[in-house]
Formats: sequence, C-alpha cells, structure tokens
Amino acid sequence: MNTDDFISLLASGVAPVDRSMVAKRISIAVLAGFMGATLLVIAIMGIRPDLGQAMAEPIFWARIAFPLSLMIGALSMVGKLARPGIASGPGKILIVTAVFSVWVASIYVLLVSPPDERVAIILGETWKVCVLNITLLSVPGFVAVFWALKGLAPTNLRLSGACGGLLAGSMATIAYSFRCPEMQIPFWGVWYLLGMLVPTVLGALLGRRWLRW
Repeated sequence: MNTDDFISLLASGVAPVDRSMVAKRISIAVLAGFMGATLLVIAIMGIRPDLGQAMAEPIFWARIAFPLSLMIGALSMVGKLARPGIASGPGKILIVTAVFSVWVASIYVLLVSPPDERVAIILGETWKVCVLNITLLSVPGFVAVFWALKGLAPTNLRLSGACGGLLAGSMATIAYSFRCPEMQIPFWGVWYLLGMLVPTVLGALLGRRWLRW
C-alpha cells in the first residue's frame, strides 16, 4: 500500500466537525445554569417583595451589572479554553476591570460614610448567608458548565475549571440579586465576590480530574 492509499484509508468515513459544537454546548449550559438558579431562588428563597420598587432604582441595575460583567468575561474565556491550544482571550480584562471598579466604588462609599456606620455597610443584614446562598445556587450552573467542557477539548484544565466555576457563580449571583435586599456597593465587593469565588476555586481544584480527556 502506497502513501496516498494509506491516507485515503485513514480519511475514509470521517464525519465533518460541527464548527458550532462549542457554542451549542456552552449555550445549553448557560441556559440550564440560569434556569436552575432562578428556579431555586423562587422555590426555596422567594423573590423579594419590593422587587418592583427596587428595579426602579439605578443601583439595582448596577448590582446586576457586576456579576453580569464577570459572567461575560468568564463566558468568553470558557469559549476559548474549550478548544485545544487556544489562549484564554481578553475576557480576563473585563473580569479584572469589573472587580477593580467595584472595589474603588466601595472604598469611596466607605470614605464618605460616617466611621461608625462602615462596618454595618459592609456586613449588611445578610452577610452570614450570602456566600452560602450563592454557592448553593451555583450548583446547577456548575454541573452544566462542566458537562459542556467535558464534551469539548480543553487542555488547560485548571484554568478551564476555574472559569467554568466563575461562570456558574456569576449566573447564580444574578439570580440571587432578585432575592437579596442588600443595595450597598461594599457589600457586593466583599460577599458577592466571595460567593462567586467559592465555585471558582472548586472549579480550579476539580478541573484537573473532571475535565481530563
């Protein structure tokens, strides 16, 4: 058998690659994560009773914008990392910018607040449950995103897992925003961020084992 025949034999019966496979799997994961987190909020925690009034305030949408920015950045990185040998892309710039902006705004709010009120502003009324709630709400998205990545071909498993965890955590935080009564920026900069950090760290730790192919 000559070289040309051997190549033809290897190539025979090979199905074309679905170029939209990455987008399809990740889209399904995002939809499942959002729906799962939202349903958990409705079924277990309930929507805040003054949601309509809160949504009329610009600060409510600023609060949504924080995890949404992290979600978009993580989604961009996951889409890149799901392909073998591809760099993570510019999504990390958006993540860093969003966190930095919230921290700067938090420092400003604390500086202009009376000293005896600063601790109360950071803790709010729900700091004891915020991180746990976000972590629990991230479970559907975590499972869905890891399912999507497992069916693709990431090579940087630790970073892929971390970005997948951040994507799940940010979706959970958006859903939790429709329940959470906290409207102070320093609260988000501490407790929302810690809530999203938990699935991010778990994703990094589990990525090397669960995403191996």
